[in-house]
Amino acid sequence: MRLLLATRNPHKVRELAPLLAPHDLDPLPASVLLPPETAPTFAGNALLKARAAAAATGRVVVADDSGIEAAALGGAPGVRSARYAGEHATDQENLAKLLREAPAGSAVAYVCAMAYVDPHAPVEHVVEGRCAGTLTADPRGDGGFGYDPVFVPTTATTGARWPS
Repeated sequence: MRLLLATRNPHKVRELAPLLAPHDLDPLPASVLLPPETAPTFAGNALLKARAAAAATGRVVVADDSGIEAAALGGAPGVRSARYAGEHATDQENLAKLLREAPAGSAVAYVCAMAYVDPHAPVEHVVEGRCAGTLTADPRGDGGFGYDPVFVPTTATTGARWPS
């Protein structure tokens, strides 16, 4: 099955393609406008994007919203992870702000919600997974992006299984 991936983030396309195999992912057409991420939850934001892309294209769509939650910050940055240091902040600026505000070794969780919308069925599914971890003092590694360089995982759980 061919799926439209509702993201403008090339890192997500690269990471999700092998995870969603054998399905093929098509990039979001430039003409499709995604709504602002205004929902209070990752699942809500993923569903907003999937619904908008499905309505605009008539295609089966997968969308995600993800970020990091720091216990020491009451769950921040949470759904504001991509804009933590400001609306147009870079990954490095967001990461630097998190490291200034949350102590090394503190509990964090990486959260990802995925939404699937088939406008023809109509069918919607949303799943969410969490991976608990700790925050490092300094970025490390060379393959990650976003908050990956300071996240050390300890456990992973999922809220549901992806429908087959």
